Amino acid sequence: MSDTTLSPALPSRRALIWLAGAGSLGLLLSAWFYQYVIGLAPCAMCYWQRWPHIAAIVIAVLAAARLPWGVAFGLALAGGFAAATSAGIGVYHSGVERGWWEGPASCTSGGAGLAGLSGADLLDPAAAAPIVLCDEISWQFLGLTMANYNVLISLGIAGVWGLAAWRAGMER
Repeated sequence: MSDTTLSPALPSRRALIWLAGAGSLGLLLSAWFYQYVIGLAPCAMCYWQRWPHIAAIVIAVLAAARLPWGVAFGLALAGGFAAATSAGIGVYHSGVERGWWEGPASCTSGGAGLAGLSGADLLDPAAAAPIVLCDEISWQFLGLTMANYNVLISLGIAGVWGLAAWRAGMER
């Protein structure tokens, strides 16, 4: 059965996959813009939120090919899982930023990971990278942090992947 006979109101499986992949790419490009152009250094959890989107982009490239419905369905589920994983990490990061729960000791102000550094180490201008703490909000807009925006956008992308999986399942 062709994509167009399934539901003319809903975009094709391939279009949904490209849209989801473009969403993940857009999130990554935004993160890199803030990091390299604006100069807002990311914390460790910011990096963690990027990896699932990189996986989702790779999955989108693979899944957009003309594949049997089962392979397309599985890849669409995997892409949705990747986007949802980034959203889950973003929820965790949001809670750490807001002080709702403890974050990893390696990147929070109370963490033992920073205890081994002397004052001179912390203030050394020759240090390879700035120390960015996961429990400090470095940027927000309309009361939402980057982690909050990642949650919302990643859930939307996961929803698009879900629609792509549904379309692939309808091709069966």
